Amino acid sequence: MTIAPDGARNGSSEYRAMREIVERMQDSIPGKFEITKEGIVHDMMSPGRPHEFTAGLISRRLEREMPDGVWAYTGTPDVEDGLEGIMRHPDVMVIAVEEMKGQGSFDPRTLIAAVEIVSRSNPDNDWVSKMRDYPLLDIPIYAVFDPREGKGAVLSDIHSTPDGPRYATRKDFVYGEDVTIGEWTISTEGLPRYP
Repeated sequence: MTIAPDGARNGSSEYRAMREIVERMQDSIPGKFEITKEGIVHDMMSPGRPHEFTAGLISRRLEREMPDGVWAYTGTPDVEDGLEGIMRHPDVMVIAVEEMKGQGSFDPRTLIAAVEIVSRSNPDNDWVSKMRDYPLLDIPIYAVFDPREGKGAVLSDIHSTPDGPRYATRKDFVYGEDVTIGEWTISTEGLPRYP
């Protein structure tokens, strides 16, 4: 579900108001809240076991390939750009450990990659909205894993278009194949599917 105030503008008082609403609702209403160009997105169902298990497997498989000092992180906080009016929470954030120090949301420009596991209840959030928002946030690589279909895609090479920045390169994969995210190749063998 998306809640969009009329006339929301980037970096505006509307964004600050949405941010305050999200902060108040997060502890009292189940689900996950993010802020997009259209407004507040509320995924009413908290991620289930197959979703979280997939995120954990991907994180661990990536970290086995990565050098010290780079993590495939599955925790909080969000990534946020108030000027763009976007606050997102990738399921897995590939980020240098050094960039994790400090307080508050992560600067999205410090991410090496964002990985999303498609939600059963709101797949367009991952396949449409985040595919638009992540290049706006200058996240160089976006990997999508879809347990509904047993497939996914890795997007990269941000370029300018009349509609704003977009990913120019898309490499599709099916579960069972190896997939390359940035400099690291991992197996998708055995990733869970939604029943």
